[in-house]
Amino acid sequence: MFPLIPIEQRVRMLAKPSGPIDVVLDTDTYNEVDDQYALAYLIRSTDRLNLLAIHAAPFLNQRSSSPGEGMHRSYGEIRKVLTLMGREDLLPLARRGSEQFLADEETPVSSDAVENLVRLARGHTAERPLYVVAIGAITNVASALLTAPDIADRLVLVWLGGHGLHWPDTKEFNLFQDVAAARVVLGCGVPVVMLPCAGVVSEFRTTGPELEHHLRGRNPLCDYLVEVTMTQGSEEGHPLTWSRVLWDVTAVAWLLPGDFMDDYLVPTPIPEYDGHYGSDPTRHLMRYVYRIKRDNLYADLFTRLAALE
Repeated sequence: MFPLIPIEQRVRMLAKPSGPIDVVLDTDTYNEVDDQYALAYLIRSTDRLNLLAIHAAPFLNQRSSSPGEGMHRSYGEIRKVLTLMGREDLLPLARRGSEQFLADEETPVSSDAVENLVRLARGHTAERPLYVVAIGAITNVASALLTAPDIADRLVLVWLGGHGLHWPDTKEFNLFQDVAAARVVLGCGVPVVMLPCAGVVSEFRTTGPELEHHLRGRNPLCDYLVEVTMTQGSEEGHPLTWSRVLWDVTAVAWLLPGDFMDDYLVPTPIPEYDGHYGSDPTRHLMRYVYRIKRDNLYADLFTRLAALE
């Protein structure tokens, strides 16, 4: 049974942290280039964020033949980004996650990442929680919570997932890949900060000329990010006028000082299997980001990435 978190404690845990904190990143890094930006941004923010682990998440689309292949490719991409940054010392932090999505809302999928998250969470408390930044399908985190319900009041989950509460559907990639996992994390009581995609984070767009000006030629990582973003952007948008949302950066940014976004407390929604949100005003509170201050956040991101030597 999951622990019942008193509302005063929940509100305290959902406040933006004011000092250095311990962080785990859960990422489907090979899926889209925004994960690489988010990973690099987190590592370049070690003045505030103490990175304890990087967990590879499963995904399934045209870039993988199965959730497990997506996870293994993401694990490899994590290692590639760390090497490009000259941070081979962080390679031991990378762990392989779940090879499949949840079959139901009761059965976890075991993995090295799940075991590691349980171990790390049990070293924290409600007064000093472990922050989990999740920027893919939420399978690993849900599996850890199902494996060890006692950790629910030792974590704060910052998840880029779902669409805005005003959006007509919930068929966002991270959420809709594993609806069972989303129902677990939003229903079990773990404190959640939700950054919805369409209607909110979708405002966080950049363009080729902007990347060329701020990042090109600064270091090997920046050159790699520019090349991949240019390729993906021109493939997915108009070849002359494309723009690209770097979705996952915003989840890292919520933990950092700076005027990057606005949020408020709201009852957690209920992700339904038919692609919409159910609602219950008596459900526990989460923190919901409703506005991204695009210019402020890109200024900080570009500055941190370009300064890498």
